[in-house]
This record gives sequence, C-alpha cells and structure tokens, in this order.
Amino acid sequence: MTAVEWMELFLPCSRWIRTYRWRDYLQVDLMSGLTVGVMLVPQAMSYAKLAGLHPIYGLYSGFVPLFVYAIFGSSHQLAVGPVASVSLLVSNILGHIVDPSNELYTELAILLALMVGMLECLMGLIRLGWLIRFISHSVISGFATASAISITLSQAKYFLGYNIVRSGKIIPLIRSIIAGSGDFSWPPFVMGSIFLAILLLMEHLGKSKKCLRSLRAAGPLTAVVLGTTFVKIFHPSSISVVGEVPQGLPKFSIPRGFQHVKSLLSTAVLITGVAILESVGIAKALAAKNGYELDSNQEGSVGKENTGGVSSVLVGVSCQKNGFCASCGGLFGLGVANICGSFFSAYPITGSFSRSAVNHESGAKTGLSGITMGIIMGCALLFMTPLFSEIPQCALAAIVISAVMGLVDYEVALFLWHIDKKDFLLWMITCIATLIFGIEIGVVIGMSCSVRTFHGHKYFAVLGRLPGTTVYRNILQYPEAYTYNGIVVVRIDAPIYFANISHIKDRLREYEHNLSGTANRGLDVGRIYFVILEMSPVLGRLPGTTVYRNILQYPEAYTYNGIVVVRIDAPIYFANISHIKDRLREYEHNLSGTANRGLDVGRIYFVILEMSPAIVPPLASQSSSVRTTIDPTISITLMISRKDI
Repeated sequence: MTAVEWMELFLPCSRWIRTYRWRDYLQVDLMSGLTVGVMLVPQAMSYAKLAGLHPIYGLYSGFVPLFVYAIFGSSHQLAVGPVASVSLLVSNILGHIVDPSNELYTELAILLALMVGMLECLMGLIRLGWLIRFISHSVISGFATASAISITLSQAKYFLGYNIVRSGKIIPLIRSIIAGSGDFSWPPFVMGSIFLAILLLMEHLGKSKKCLRSLRAAGPLTAVVLGTTFVKIFHPSSISVVGEVPQGLPKFSIPRGFQHVKSLLSTAVLITGVAILESVGIAKALAAKNGYELDSNQEGSVGKENTGGVSSVLVGVSCQKNGFCASCGGLFGLGVANICGSFFSAYPITGSFSRSAVNHESGAKTGLSGITMGIIMGCALLFMTPLFSEIPQCALAAIVISAVMGLVDYEVALFLWHIDKKDFLLWMITCIATLIFGIEIGVVIGMSCSVRTFHGHKYFAVLGRLPGTTVYRNILQYPEAYTYNGIVVVRIDAPIYFANISHIKDRLREYEHNLSGTANRGLDVGRIYFVILEMSPVLGRLPGTTVYRNILQYPEAYTYNGIVVVRIDAPIYFANISHIKDRLREYEHNLSGTANRGLDVGRIYFVILEMSPAIVPPLASQSSSVRTTIDPTISITLMISRKDI
C-alpha cells in the first residue's frame, strides 16, 4: 500500500479533503451542518434527561465526538450524537446499579462511553463487522418500534405531572401510569400536547413540501423557544423547568469508576450492539443513495465507488436497510468518537435516524457538515446556556416523543404480513419481546431468531452442459459436462438475502479470476468474459424483505440503474427462444429510465434472469427438484456481467 492509501485507511477524512469541490460542496455542507446543529442542541438536552443525566451532558456528548467522527468516520452524511434508544438503555441499566441523583451515576455513564468505544474499535480492528450481516431488517424494525413505544411511555411523566417508575418494560410503565393518575396535572399536559402537535405538524410539512423542508429541523428549536418564552412571561408554578445549566466547554478529565468495569461489561456489549445496529441501517441507506460503499469492519476505512463487475449486480441490494445494510459506518469511527468523548464528559453516542435524514435531505456531501454541527454546539455551550434554565421539561419530552414516533414501523409489519410471513413473525417476536422483557433482552432474542434464519455457506455450483442435451449440471457430479473458455455458468443454491450477500459477491469475484483454466470447449481466450447465473433457487428482495416481485404489480419495489431483473414465466425451448432473445434485447435498450436506485450510469450493463418457471416439462416430471435449462445458442445473451466494462 502507498503512503496515501495508508493515510486514507486511518484518516478517511483525507480522501474527501483531497477531492473537495469548494464551489459545489462548501455552501451545502455549511447549510446542512447549521440546520442539523440547530436541531441537535435541544435534542441533546432531551436525550440526556431520558438517560437520567443533567442536560449539560447531552450537550457535551454532541460536541467533541462530532469533530472526531468527521476525521475518522467514512459515512459522509451520518449525524452522530446522543440518541433515544441508547439513552434509554443507559437509564434502565444504570438505574438498577445506583440512584440517578448520585454522582457515581454520571461517572458510570461516562465510563460506559469509554468501554463502548473500545469495544467498537476492537470489533473494527479484528474485522468482526461481518457479524452485522446476521441482523435482518425485520429485527431492526421490530426493535425500533418497541423502543419507540417504551421511550414514549417513559416520557409521559413530564406530560402527566407526576413521577412514574423508571423501566424499559411496558407492563410496569402502564401500571405506574395508572397508579399515579390521581396526581394528574392539566397545565404540563396541555403545554406538552401543544408542543408535540407543533413538532409533528412542522415535521409533516417539512417532509411533504420541499419549499418548507427547513421546518423539520427547526421544530425542536421552535418548541424550546416557545416554551422558554411562556415560562419567562407567566412563571407557572405547575410547569417544571430544566434549571441551571453550566456555561463553557467541557474540560478534559479521565473517566472514573473503573472498579465497576466488570459489572458494566455486559451493559457495554449490549449498548455497542444497539448503537451499531442504528448506525448500520442509517449509513448503509445513505451510502446507497449517494453512490459510495463502506467497509463494515472499519468505519474508518475508505468508501469505494461502485465500478462495475460481478459485484455491481449485488451492490444495490446490499446497500439497503437490512442488516440492515454495503456496509455502514458503525465500528472504528464511532469507537474513536466514543473514546475521545469519554475524556470530555460524554456518555455513549451513535448515529441518529432523524438527524442523519435531515443532514442528507439538506444536501450534505462530506464530513464538513459534521464539523459545522460541532461548531454550533460549541457556540451554544459558550454563549447560550444561561437561556436554557427556563426550558420546560414537557417541551424536551415532546421533542423526544416526536423524534421516536417516526420509528414506529407498523406499515412495515403490514407489508411483511402480505409478502413474507416468516419476516413478519421475526418482526413480531422482536417487538413483543422488547416491550415485555425490555430493550436488553428483546434485542438479544431478536438477534438470536435472526441468526437462526441464516443459511449455510454452500451456495454455489459450477454448471456444464451434458453432451447431446441442453441440460446443465454440476461439473463436480458430472465431470463429462461441457464447459467453455471465457464463460462460467454458476448456480446459486440459496435465497439472496441480508446475511449471505457479501459472501455471494466474494465467491462471484473468485469465479471471475480463478476458473479460466477449467474449460474444455471453445477457443482459448485467456480469461473469463462472461459469468452466467442460473438462479432457479433464488428469491430476490422487495424493500425490507427477501422477495422480488413484478414492478407493475409492486411499484414500490427497488430497481437499479444499469441493472434489469427479468423473470421468464415459461419453459425455454426451440419455439420461443427467438422471442426471448428479442425481448431481452428490448430490456437492454428500453429500461434505462425506469430505475429508482443507484447511480445514473446511462445504460443497461446487466440483465439478471430469475428462471424458476423456466423448466422443460420432461425434466420437471423426472425430478422432484426444480432444474433450469439453458440453451447454448443463447448463452451469450443470458449475460450477467461483462468483466471488461
């Protein structure tokens, strides 16, 4: 590796700094950073309260880690900082160890940031990012839905005007709310409901109308300003406020409480898993939308542009939100950010769904937007903290509730019910387990169920044509089968889904490079030019599933620029072969404008055939297993990848 490559490996920011286009990127990066920074300040205080900490520690957690992540993180649009799910985990777990009013509670929260950061860095350095592949989108969605419900109920005390039990389980929360109903207070309920309505309205307008996009980010600030103004004018005694917030930047200090490391280790592992899950889904989706690919093992490694080849066939699928999500920015960069933050009084941070979405929609191109967010937070700590003392608690609770309501994926559950009952069952198990047993146990149950759905690694068979027939068989079982120089026919013997996509990409690359000497027919062309996939056992994927469907019947299905996936709904034989060839040529030339994902490459590079119905009747009657035949006269037309593109 060259010196530049080593620098890009350990300092990913050097890549976008060297190629930064000042005219194109500077304005949008600064504006997106300003927008998200304004959104982060009130959210950080709200999430710190959710974690059982003083609001100042939320501001500290949104300061130093942002600068560190901009240097070591390779996701250009991921907005890191305090988030609701991690804050709830900190509150639930540390609350069983020490009282939140005790100074030790804060020390342990900061120590957790150091431990989580070290675990994330370790996972990146020893390349354990592949473990994330086993967590499906159904698990992430079910976990997020249950977490949103638990977080909403935990914030109800600021609306109702009385204390409720601190728990991440839905049954104790509901019991506590009902038991204290005699102490209900109308003023905080009315004020909190008004703020929540304003936040939801501004978010809806910001999402539905492009000209009002800034309203979405301005919602939290609006609630804080209105609430503070009301309290300063009327001084209502029944409305609780934040209280004094220290002014100034955080000071360097070494985390304390190391005697509790052993008891916190399992907690740190759990928070690491949840933090990575959140960042994985976000950064994968952002990488797919912005046309770069990330290393799942080192969030600090360089994003790679998609340049074609067999791996390009699968890039679009692997970049989506399933586990899941091409890879994400969740390990090394986040780890370094947490470690450095712990020395400046930060508690564990990760990527935020809502802020990352706003950052992307605002046009952020590089890590400069993250640096701008950090500068905004620094200005708030230096000059604005005296104004924060009169912020109503119900306003901060409304900010938390509005932020997590978007995580309730009931539409995904309904969609999975109609598409894939197994994925729906996985969603329900994770959601119900998280609600009943808490986030800690729920996420473990969901991960365990997800891993049990994983298929083995024996996916592939190289096929050859049996002499005198049009039947293709595994060359290991039928060594007399014909194979051709420059062409390799591969059968994938398992569904393509979240857990095996990277393995399939790697194996296809091996077939491109390592099979040039195994052919026994045709001219010696010296290399592999065509990789043909026989995909009768394969199921594709609708959003959030492992299923491909007709785009006319399912217009929401993902399609990708440069790639068209075609299903042949009839046996291939002598009478229809010309028609099939003509239709495939039409798809190559006429579908370039129908894709809705990936970079605009200007033409169709890959035609992928899903051929499960393409069975010759005699063969189907002779065997209980499904087999696909490929006529040798169209082997070039059934092209999946041209290696020289």
